[in-house]
Amino acid sequence: MKKILSTLFILSMITLSYAQKTQIVAHRGAWKNTEVPQNSIAALEEAIKGKYWGSEFDVCLTKDDVLIVNHDNDFNGVDVATTDYKTLSQQKLSNGEKLPTAEEYMRVGIKQKKTKMVYEIKSSKLGLERTLKAAELSYNLVRDLKALNQTVFIAFSYDACLHLRKLDKKVKIQYLGSDKTPQELFNNGIYGIDFNFKVFKNNPSYIKEAKSKKMEINVWTVNDKESMEYFINEKVDFITTDEPELLKQILTK
Repeated sequence: MKKILSTLFILSMITLSYAQKTQIVAHRGAWKNTEVPQNSIAALEEAIKGKYWGSEFDVCLTKDDVLIVNHDNDFNGVDVATTDYKTLSQQKLSNGEKLPTAEEYMRVGIKQKKTKMVYEIKSSKLGLERTLKAAELSYNLVRDLKALNQTVFIAFSYDACLHLRKLDKKVKIQYLGSDKTPQELFNNGIYGIDFNFKVFKNNPSYIKEAKSKKMEINVWTVNDKESMEYFINEKVDFITTDEPELLKQILTK
């Protein structure tokens, strides 16, 4: 009898663990309500201070193979892919920060262990070869920092996701695109989906399908109360938002 009760307790704990409440990912750090620049180290530090599950940031590759934290193809009008980092580093963020490298950003993030680093590999405007180069350099960086357990890689490039999976069978990867079903991703060893909220609403079976395979489900970028409540009720694993403070209020009610 004791053995049966013990087994039931373990199973219930596994179920409870899987059914944990939705977690918060601060999109480009916690910047909007803290009035610091997106993708800045200050925004990362605000996300850590807010005790959010994760802080998302964007990484591009420069002409001379330096990984920098920046969302767009350009920074202050300077093209990233065709410019060396020495030139780009002369540009400043609005709070006076130097444009950070991915290594500088990661080193700040991994000083603590609670907030995960949600590392987006941006597709290069110069084509697939440069995108795959960015993916491989990113993986090598995080591995060398011994931060793979603290990092989730995300990308719009499916080829980049597949390349990461070739490099490491266990590394966490989530696909951002909208052209693959959960089944297709699962078949190729991509066990996390990170779709735009409209994709999930237009394909209501996706969440159930992903859950049946125990795939991690992230939804972006959810900024209004109604949509937040909708996806909380759907029991997705993560919501990526520019309004982490609002989401935290809803989740703690």
